Amino acid sequence: EVQLVESGGGSVQAGGSLTLSCTGSGFTFAGSLMAWYRQAPGDECTLISIIRPDGSSWVRDPVKGRFTISLDNAKNTFYLQMTGLKPEDAAKYTCAASAPRPRAPSCHNWMDYSGEGTLVTISS
Repeated sequence: EVQLVESGGGSVQAGGSLTLSCTGSGFTFAGSLMAWYRQAPGDECTLISIIRPDGSSWVRDPVKGRFTISLDNAKNTFYLQMTGLKPEDAAKYTCAASAPRPRAPSCHNWMDYSGEGTLVTISS
């Protein structure tokens, strides 16, 4: 059974930091494209960051310089380190994985696998 399980969400004050983790099982973790998405109530699902099998990564402009994606294949886990959190970062964050593809889709439901999501709330 394929599983992706997020952890690390929670409530933090604006300016604070959180690190989200996503642990995978039941599929070939190494060599997969990994991604983090977020969706706030009333907003569209948004791709935030990806990390490719070769270790290269991409981060969406609004969080560039504040969010960092990383990967530990030995632990079947990838991370999203978030610093300088702003109220507009509050959302449900969902991790996802797929076989390598040229572009990650706009929402996690189009990836091969995705987690249930973890909630991040920001207090100002």
